[in-house]
Amino acid sequence: MKDAILLVDHGSRRPEANALIEELARRLGQRLPERVIAIAHLEIARPNVREGIEACLAQGATQIVVHPYFLGPGRHTTHDIPAEVERATRTRPDVQVKISEPLGLHPSLIDVVVDRVSETEIADQ
Repeated sequence: MKDAILLVDHGSRRPEANALIEELARRLGQRLPERVIAIAHLEIARPNVREGIEACLAQGATQIVVHPYFLGPGRHTTHDIPAEVERATRTRPDVQVKISEPLGLHPSLIDVVVDRVSETEIADQ
């Protein structure tokens, strides 16, 4: 059995926005080389969720964790992504798919916010 991670973001008309998840996938692949890493966009851009799942399967994955690369548990993470995953895997009972929680209030995000704010602080004049 081969495990995969499918990162799913919203998708954008701006290529530089879509490139962020591609770079995240590349770096995640370096950290977890034993796993298949793929991306998908929920809307607007390709690959879509079905294509992302198919990319995982084409690389031999039999277990896929779909990670919504979103901050909170909104409509996309609670309804749209699960619906897309269900449609894409309806005829694949041999594939196990689970959907992780979005980023939410993970403790590491506090560090990220502190870093970003520190980078942007206004110097005393």
